[in-house]
Amino acid sequence: MKTPLSAKLLRTLIIILFILSLSCSQRKTYQYPFQDPTLSVEKRVDNLVSLLTLDEKVSQMMNNAPAIARLGIPAYNWWNECLHGVARSPYRATSFPQAIGMAATWDTASLHLMASFSADEGRAINNDSKRKGKTGIFTGLTYWTPNINIFRDPRWGRGQETYGEDPFLTGEMGKAFVTGLQGDDPKYLKASACAKHYAVHSGPEWSRHTYNAVVSKYDLWDTYLPAFRALVVDAKVSGVMCAYNAFEGEPCCGSGKLMNDILRKDWKFEGYVTSDCGAIGDFYRTHKTSPDAENAAADAVLHGTDCECGN
Repeated sequence: MKTPLSAKLLRTLIIILFILSLSCSQRKTYQYPFQDPTLSVEKRVDNLVSLLTLDEKVSQMMNNAPAIARLGIPAYNWWNECLHGVARSPYRATSFPQAIGMAATWDTASLHLMASFSADEGRAINNDSKRKGKTGIFTGLTYWTPNINIFRDPRWGRGQETYGEDPFLTGEMGKAFVTGLQGDDPKYLKASACAKHYAVHSGPEWSRHTYNAVVSKYDLWDTYLPAFRALVVDAKVSGVMCAYNAFEGEPCCGSGKLMNDILRKDWKFEGYVTSDCGAIGDFYRTHKTSPDAENAAADAVLHGTDCECGN
């Protein structure tokens, strides 16, 4: 005897309801909304920030951010590099050609692939280090790369880190690197890239903590800023590192023109800004624009520096 159609539908409905009730009962519960991956990033961030005390918020604005045990937040060191592979990690990793050598190829596709491979290795390193409870320097997923400064003087000691003297080539290679490293997932970064050193920072190396860069408006917009704009506006780089030197009398990490007017207002940058390591200390030690460490830190924060690499 055939089962009536209505009985079949009823039986199917009961099975579906049973499966749904079972899945709901097994759904993971979270102590705090920020732990729930089904919520939007914005909602999770808002919830997390609302739970932090002022001291805890301040502690997270250093590169070596401590754990917050009461919220289950592990320690994290923001400082990592992948200039030509994840070569500074405590693990064995692939060392690719230097940036200046990659730039000589004009091959953006190969650089994009190299950055993607670096992110893969970085993910493996990060996963293994977390599994072993190691959260120190050079194991995180925030890479302070690429260096898109313009290489104008061969005596500059870090010229090999750059893509050379041409602003257009530097921008194209930099975009390829950023998109390769960060991936194309609409929600999650494969890894985090950082455009450095912002801005007008091309040596000389020995005076970088005291030098005050004064350039023409044409040179600023035609030489020094195009690559940064390309990475921020076009490639959506997630981080920017402000430079040691001063610009028009203000330290770069406390520059109203560079940080507030251009980066945040004109380019609508929504990522994080880190100082170069020790750059905030230069405010009062060498640039003499702040009387002490407290005022230097406040000046940097008010100008949009989110993470201080230093003490």
